[in-house]
Amino acid sequence: MATAACYEKDGTESGKFDLPASLFEGEVNEHAVHEAVVTYLANQRQGSASTKERSDVRGGGRKPYRQKGTGRARAGTIRSPLFRGGGVVFGPHPRDYTKKMTKKAKRLALRSSLTSRANDEDVLVIKGLEFSEPKTRKLVSVLKEAGVYGGKTLVVLEKTDANVIKSAGNIPGVKVTLAAMLSTYDVVWADKILLTSDAVKKMGEVFAS
Repeated sequence: MATAACYEKDGTESGKFDLPASLFEGEVNEHAVHEAVVTYLANQRQGSASTKERSDVRGGGRKPYRQKGTGRARAGTIRSPLFRGGGVVFGPHPRDYTKKMTKKAKRLALRSSLTSRANDEDVLVIKGLEFSEPKTRKLVSVLKEAGVYGGKTLVVLEKTDANVIKSAGNIPGVKVTLAAMLSTYDVVWADKILLTSDAVKKMGEVFAS
């Protein structure tokens, strides 16, 4: 059975935590993980880059100079790409970069990434992460005790906690997400993944099917 180091609310280690086999003991499919990451990044693109071709640039109705006798190349408009202020050749235009994956492929990718990170001992579980008020110093202390401070750390909560999210806002490299919204890209991005025990249960309910 896959296990992860378990920590108390203050960050002190308290043994091992059994991870659900349905999420952390699957076969690692690297192709599915790659596809999921590429799809995520592609879907973040706005696709709004745009340039004007010669037909879109204003002006240029008059021939800039006579056809013959100047010693220069023939020109019919100053909006040609050869002229300053002219159109752009083969420039970008607005487009949709959206990619899709089937639900089954997404689950396979997430299960593969979680299994790989658990095998590398990059997954940790904390019994609870609740603050009465936003306190960056307190969260830093917990992360240091758990040995995950200083790198890219993904903190996964079972439900939205404004105090934890605000506490993490000023810590470089710390990202907070919810168990139900966990993506393969988040798992691959992080150096260490800190899950609350409730988040592990929630992930089992949402993704294990």
